[in-house]
Amino acid sequence: QVELVESGGGLVQPGGSLRLSCAASLSVFTIPVMGWFRQAPGKQRDMVASMTSGGSTNYADSVKGRFTISRDSAKNTVYLQMNSLKPEDTAVYYCNAVKLGRNSWGQGTQVTVSS
Repeated sequence: QVELVESGGGLVQPGGSLRLSCAASLSVFTIPVMGWFRQAPGKQRDMVASMTSGGSTNYADSVKGRFTISRDSAKNTVYLQMNSLKPEDTAVYYCNAVKLGRNSWGQGTQVTVSS
């Protein structure tokens, strides 16, 4: 199982930016897929962005062009840069890792977009 620790959430005004970080207990190159999910109150947890160990990325339609997933292999960390934030982006954001068919999750970090 992969241990994941998120940071970087907070309160931001519409149109603002935030960067989330997810530090993994293993080299990111040994984890086939890492990504970010989010869950708003009363809604299901949905994929936001993902990255394979080979560097391929995938984004939810709702965040394409605004969010960017990236990684720093030296720090075993995956990032989610969020720009042009909207109130509908408000949610708890979770880091996810898939390795050997098992899902690992971080503790979640709250992102609130409000004026």
